[in-house]
Amino acid sequence: MMTKNLFAAGLCLASALVFSSCSKEKESVSKAEDLSTEVLGQIKALGFGTDDVRAVDGGFVVEGDMLLTKEMLASAPGYGTLRVGDEEQYRTTNLVTGLPRTLTVSLSSQFPAAYVAAIDEAILRYNNANLQLHFTRITTGTADLPVKYSADLGPGVLGQSGGFPSGGNPAPGFTLVPSVINSTNTNYIATIMAHEMGHCIGMRHTDYYNRQYSCGGRKANEGASTVGAVLIPGTPSTAEPNSWMLACVGNGVNRPFTANDLTALNYIY
Repeated sequence: MMTKNLFAAGLCLASALVFSSCSKEKESVSKAEDLSTEVLGQIKALGFGTDDVRAVDGGFVVEGDMLLTKEMLASAPGYGTLRVGDEEQYRTTNLVTGLPRTLTVSLSSQFPAAYVAAIDEAILRYNNANLQLHFTRITTGTADLPVKYSADLGPGVLGQSGGFPSGGNPAPGFTLVPSVINSTNTNYIATIMAHEMGHCIGMRHTDYYNRQYSCGGRKANEGASTVGAVLIPGTPSTAEPNSWMLACVGNGVNRPFTANDLTALNYIY
């Protein structure tokens, strides 16, 4: 968010820097009091913050870029977290199963040419991590992770994740807004795409316990779910400044996987 919401999932503004993150969306977010107590209670029970909840078609966007459908809220799947340090990597309890497995990715033809190179770069980053999850881009047929085009997801919103894994399958892709991303920088766009892909396979924001870390503004703890948080052995207990899953990212910033990101991904997949 100009602060652009990185991933409606979003981006935000901190001091003099312009950020894309889940927080800038505050201008387009529904205020908590405008939502029913029941809905807010369901969101909180799943371990998500309720400060910046936004009602959209199909459900509610939380933490700037993650979609919780009404079915997900009603089923109370019990999302949990996996923690790498105090302010580092987290995942949901729902992951992609049936490993080893290849997930297909498609890109809407509505995107500018720069997005083709960017999605290939995002896929390469995951495949180079030698996980049991492999990604491949297809140009025909139905993909596991379709990347959809939108002209508008709300003020400052760069994109929006389709949610988290369900039934052992990844979330059904994500949506991006080129007019808000406003860049042809391959690595920057790939960073945004890789972040949304991370949500689709079960990753939460790295600064889950304090989004102020990457987004600025007031301290915001997204809350721990009923399952709690588990520190991954061998990772530091200090904040991770360059993780690809931080809630906010500066305009034009490239965030390839850090050593701790790779530790978290390999621990899970």
